[in-house]
Amino acid sequence: MSFIDNTLDRQSALRTDAAWLRGRFTRPDAGVVLLTPTQIVLNADEPPSIRHRPEKALVLGAKREEMVFLGEEPDGTRPLFAAALTKSEEDIEALPNVTGIDLRTLALQGLLPSEDISALAQARAMVHWHQSHKFCSRCGHASVMAEGGYRRDCPSCGSQHFPRTDPVVIMLVTHGDKALLGRPPRLAPGIFTTLAGFMEPGETIEQAVRRETMEEAGISVGDVKLVANQPWPFPANLMLGCTGEATSTEINMDDDELEACRWCPREEVQQMIDGTHPAGDRVPPPISIAYQLISGWINGHY
Repeated sequence: MSFIDNTLDRQSALRTDAAWLRGRFTRPDAGVVLLTPTQIVLNADEPPSIRHRPEKALVLGAKREEMVFLGEEPDGTRPLFAAALTKSEEDIEALPNVTGIDLRTLALQGLLPSEDISALAQARAMVHWHQSHKFCSRCGHASVMAEGGYRRDCPSCGSQHFPRTDPVVIMLVTHGDKALLGRPPRLAPGIFTTLAGFMEPGETIEQAVRRETMEEAGISVGDVKLVANQPWPFPANLMLGCTGEATSTEINMDDDELEACRWCPREEVQQMIDGTHPAGDRVPPPISIAYQLISGWINGHY
């Protein structure tokens, strides 16, 4: 499962000090993660690196006043910032000694340390929030970054705005020796996965699991357990991995949410994992919490 090994110390007590942040930025071991709307911009070294020198980041078009402080190593070294680049994929390809790649592909390749992939999840979520929340939602005035990027302030009305994380319940619902798997249209052909949906205000995790399962598949759920969680930076979700025991079995599928949904016996799910399913059906890749829920059930952990 990817994106869960972020070891950066975010220094929440110190990042409010602008002078301290300037000192971190000018350190010789400082680095900057660079992101376009669709890609991570890597140093094309061997092995590739997520870190760019601050002066190089500025030359490539990063704005110092819009850089987010991600954190530093637990021993106080290697401070890391993140910044957006307003460049197209073609622009990135034309730059020397850099390469662009989307975060999902990068995580699937497994070429970077898990700590770096996890730091990229933080960077993607934070940069996306700043890019999409440049104006005060109260009065409409342009806002400015504060507290190392963990707040935006409105100089007009004084409002303070904070980064958001959107919680999503993702659940493996079972009944006896069968698991409920569905196929949203957005997935590649043949992939079946667990059901999932955004939590709504005023809900508990258990209530959200029951509501979403009923809405998508018409299946009622009794006992619910939270068993895992995962940051999911597409763009800024927290996946709350749950198991649920079905109290009904007749599927009434929501065609707007799913294009297929069925009860899969344990043997069939194992075939999906092994890549031996006769119809070519399969489950999501191991970077996802959906895979962990499905494989955990197969292995008797849930």
